[in-house]
Amino acid sequence: MNNTTTPGLIIATICARGGSKGLPGKNIRDFAGRPLIAQTIAQALACSDINGVYVSTDDAQIADAARAAGATVPYIRPAELATDEAGKLPVIEHLVRHLEMQGQRIARIVDLQPTSPLRDAGDIAAALRTRADAPLVVSVVEAADNPYFNMVEPGPDGWMHLCKGQGSDRRQDTPPVYALNGAIYVWQRSALSHAALHGLWSVNIAPYVMPRWKSVDIDTLDDFDYALWLHGRHVKNKAAS
Repeated sequence: MNNTTTPGLIIATICARGGSKGLPGKNIRDFAGRPLIAQTIAQALACSDINGVYVSTDDAQIADAARAAGATVPYIRPAELATDEAGKLPVIEHLVRHLEMQGQRIARIVDLQPTSPLRDAGDIAAALRTRADAPLVVSVVEAADNPYFNMVEPGPDGWMHLCKGQGSDRRQDTPPVYALNGAIYVWQRSALSHAALHGLWSVNIAPYVMPRWKSVDIDTLDDFDYALWLHGRHVKNKAAS
């Protein structure tokens, strides 16, 4: 696969289904004075590197909220791409191919999940600058647990063992490990097509490290309330100072 960059547009994609089981209606639930999805749209629009912001959704209310926030919703997502079983990569690929059929030449795709409202435009710009030659850049956070230190699993002998390594008395002596936080994925166009067929881990991936407080992913009401509290502590208070 050719991993070199080519001239073209940088677009942001935001995929938002209407059928959330953990927190129904979360993408249009009010978050700090506007629908949750509008938070991510505003961040993408504020990033000067991005040439267009596009939302893929199966839900008319989400589509209306996205358009009101300034995003383009080119269509209502086909039903076969809106099931619980549908993978996200084919959804992004479907959107990008649609735009290409309209004549757009797309070089990089910045996929932003709407349930990560605490990233900002600076994070998006920094991720775009991180290994610009990489097939994929993903945002990560230092993992709360470390398989070399305090993550254990049952062994064939029935006893618990560390997942990796031989153990250490100090966490500082273990290799750093990270968790995908889902906030930002920066794709080269060719890498997206490859991964849509062969899976995320079929391409080389570079990390963009984010702080823990920005890495909340909203799935439940508790997540939502925690994200709102963090927004008030780190964003709202900073803006007021």
